[in-house]
Amino acid sequence: MKRIALAAVCAALVFSGAVRAASAESHEGYYFPQVGSTEDYVARATVLPEASRALRLGFVSEMTRQQLALNYPPQYAVFAKGDEAEKLIVVALNDEIFRTLFRARGVLAQLTAQARATPFFKDRNVDDVFTFFDLLKLMGFAQLTISDGQTWAHRVEFK
Repeated sequence: MKRIALAAVCAALVFSGAVRAASAESHEGYYFPQVGSTEDYVARATVLPEASRALRLGFVSEMTRQQLALNYPPQYAVFAKGDEAEKLIVVALNDEIFRTLFRARGVLAQLTAQARATPFFKDRNVDDVFTFFDLLKLMGFAQLTISDGQTWAHRVEFK
């Protein structure tokens, strides 16, 4: 009888862990609301041979450092999730910046302008071709989820 009870408890723990892991994998309901729209981005770039979890985490740390160095509070949080930090998440920290997906796309356009100004893009003569999405693909990100942190989330899958 004790073996059956123990087996039942073990099975329940294994099952509940599997359910928790599956729901945590998407990060929906924890970092952002349910993803309501998606798109595929066919990158012009290919993943760099040196792309790694450490590179992606370093990129996120640098973006965060730059925001914290400004004379005003960060407008959005940037972080990476997934076993290999291959999922970039950007969530608004105020009610104005990402009020709509269109505003979020405006911020992404600004990030493209910043990426195009880097020596990395200029030295490779891709500063007029590659976008912020291409930069993410180069570093090995598989997806980007952007959200206002309240009502909507949008996911971009990099192909």
